[in-house]
Amino acid sequence: MRASQRARGEDVALVDALLSADERRRSSGVRFDELRSEQKNLGKLIPKASGDEKAELLKKASQLAADVKAADAEQNEADEETKRLALQLGNLVHPDVPVGGEEDFVVLETHGTIRDFGAEGFEPKDHLELGEALGAIDVERGAKVSGSRFYYLTGVGALLELALVNAAIAQATEAGFIPMLTPALVRPRAMEGTGFLGQAAENVYHLEKDDYYLVGTSEVPLAAYHMDEILDAEKLPLRYAGFSPCFRREAGTYGKDTRGIFRVHQFDKVEMFSYVAPEDAENEHKRLLEWEKQWLTGLELPFQVIDVASGDLGASASRKYDCEAWIPTQGKYRELTSASNCDSFQARRLSVRLRDGKKVQPLATLNGTLCAVPRTIVAILENHQQADGSVRVPEVLRPYLGGREVLEPVAK
Repeated sequence: MRASQRARGEDVALVDALLSADERRRSSGVRFDELRSEQKNLGKLIPKASGDEKAELLKKASQLAADVKAADAEQNEADEETKRLALQLGNLVHPDVPVGGEEDFVVLETHGTIRDFGAEGFEPKDHLELGEALGAIDVERGAKVSGSRFYYLTGVGALLELALVNAAIAQATEAGFIPMLTPALVRPRAMEGTGFLGQAAENVYHLEKDDYYLVGTSEVPLAAYHMDEILDAEKLPLRYAGFSPCFRREAGTYGKDTRGIFRVHQFDKVEMFSYVAPEDAENEHKRLLEWEKQWLTGLELPFQVIDVASGDLGASASRKYDCEAWIPTQGKYRELTSASNCDSFQARRLSVRLRDGKKVQPLATLNGTLCAVPRTIVAILENHQQADGSVRVPEVLRPYLGGREVLEPVAK
């Protein structure tokens, strides 16, 4: 765990503080049990005693009661301190994860062909210019109504979102996922149990008056769906595809991706989520990645798969693969989907267990983005644009867009 904390760039001393608190919890528990046992034995002697002996026993019982109360308080305090420190620790990093920061990822695969717009005789427009010409994106009125990093999807933009969501849900359903529409507001335990109130807390919206959190991903309500439940091993894997609005404060990203809809405060997303036996987690992780690759290939987007470095992992992930699509006007690959193996990290915190015969143990949870709508729209508009400002519709989406093959600019 110390090595894992070091690889994440997190506080290694936290491990020693937790061990110390846990030792205090254990010793105080032993002390409490000893005193309670002595108190019970003394209680049996008092009715049989008389005179000075009984007075002495009663005096001792009074002192013992005070000692038991103090030991109980110390045990509870140590237990709370142990839990508080344990919740600050991230998941144990998988040994094969590349060590380093955001730029230290390893490229595992590259798919598709990057278009040479120069050879085609025109300079590519960015997604916002294209979206405005198509009557699909309105960020000016989004800012007027809600502030920066908000937007309207209008006309074919709204239809394109609905097409993406329906196509993504159709693929997930065909793969055996159960479609879910999930709550966007959750209680603190759901957010904390999934690992989003540690390092990610600054990006979470909190409604203080009601003590609710707005989710940044449907991973949160999907992970908490079976909270405090014991699932039969025979029913695993359980796979859900959640569609929900997502809310992120994007703290610390000022000046980054401010143009258009690449990095916004509110967006819709289709998320895959799996409950599996711990020994099946790594294979399920690869399956989620394959479903993401199938999706991006169907959208005819050039993309690469990366093994995310340890310092860029979320608190709950032991390993994460990102699929990054090529964005022509940025001249680089940008994250579109991610697939994370959380092992038993979330299940332990949310008390989701499996029963295999007489054995009961935490199971493993995994999550994978299938379609984060705004970024996917960005990639589609820029990669499939044509010289006249129109945008070709990938074949996989055409049935969900009334058969449209091309999105045409609209008259202003």
